[in-house]
Amino acid sequence: MEGTNPVNKKLVAALSGGAALVLALTGCGGDDGDDSKKKVESWAEKVCNGAQPQLKKIKDANAAIQGAADEPDSLKLQRTDSMAFQQISDAYRALGTLVKDVGAPPVDGGDKSQTDAVKELNATSRAYADLKKTVDELDTKNKSKFAEGLNGIAAQLDKLSKSGDGALKRLQEGKVGEAMAKQEGCKRVNTGASAPSVTTNEPAGESS
Repeated sequence: MEGTNPVNKKLVAALSGGAALVLALTGCGGDDGDDSKKKVESWAEKVCNGAQPQLKKIKDANAAIQGAADEPDSLKLQRTDSMAFQQISDAYRALGTLVKDVGAPPVDGGDKSQTDAVKELNATSRAYADLKKTVDELDTKNKSKFAEGLNGIAAQLDKLSKSGDGALKRLQEGKVGEAMAKQEGCKRVNTGASAPSVTTNEPAGESS
């Protein structure tokens, strides 16, 4: 039977490929110089600045899970993961509220892209809330069952990472994405959840 530590490192690896995060921008193509540019930039500034506290919460929660990769105490590990999943769930829900409250981006199809992105963020929030519930119900007194449960959570995280982030990508297309990429609040966003390269070395050197 696989020990708890290697399985928890699988969870860390799965987390590194977690659901694509809004604002994880490297820049997008789009037209410059039209009359709506200032409106688009104003929208992007509101979203980027408002998102920073939530992105930090997600980054901190991911770091907590990664930091517990070698934790031998099942109860401590359960508590760490539970708190982190709750924090991530709350942050995604807040991001959904932010995008809803800021309003639709002032571009063609903005209303639909906003609505779809809010739905996607809220769905991600619910998914992490479900993961919290799952980890809370694990039997920490039975090492093998606990490890099996973590394996299942890692599988759910992996599935979550592949469940689709099309709405968030569409929200960041063209002029909107270009404007967001220029905002200081959206530059070089790194939450540890959107790019597998963040923790590609985490599973290395596994020991049972």
